[in-house]
Amino acid sequence: MPDRNQAALDFLLTRRSRPAKTLTGPGPDRADLLPILTAAGRTPDHGKLEPWRFIVLEKPALERLGALVSERGAALGIDEMKVAKERHAYDNSPLAVVVVESPVASEKVPAIEQTYSAGAACLQLLNAALASGWGANWLTGWAALDRDFIRDGLGLEDHECIAGIVHIGTETIAPPERPRPDIDAITTWVEK
Repeated sequence: MPDRNQAALDFLLTRRSRPAKTLTGPGPDRADLLPILTAAGRTPDHGKLEPWRFIVLEKPALERLGALVSERGAALGIDEMKVAKERHAYDNSPLAVVVVESPVASEKVPAIEQTYSAGAACLQLLNAALASGWGANWLTGWAALDRDFIRDGLGLEDHECIAGIVHIGTETIAPPERPRPDIDAITTWVEK
């Protein structure tokens, strides 16, 4: 029987994202964030291509992006309530980390595997922040899909996109548990 890391298993069985609207400052400083980013960098990565990178958004950057959300929302004719909700996440977050999918040309590793690796980096970042005692939430939203927002706000290259934005801060309230999947209903056992 393999050695069990019960503390890690207990964490994974009880982990719960903290709604971004319940996060407040302070957020992690650079010294606090470095081990979280290091853990996120240990995500599965077939071919060791590192098809993702991180952009850390501190408060002034979040405020600038919040203003850009309003500008882009108006230009695109997006409902004002939807724009306000999106902007709220930027304006009220103490810190966020953008996981940028940055695919690498490879004959060996298909693009879809690189996309999955970027998504895994988002989850690894989220779990590392939670395990470090911070409140954290993985959000993306409509602005993260807008090429002008991506280019003007974050300076991403044409081949890059946002895999996720993980907001990190001090949690103000622990949210109640939510319904989880019925594992028996979504699991098929194949014996032969």
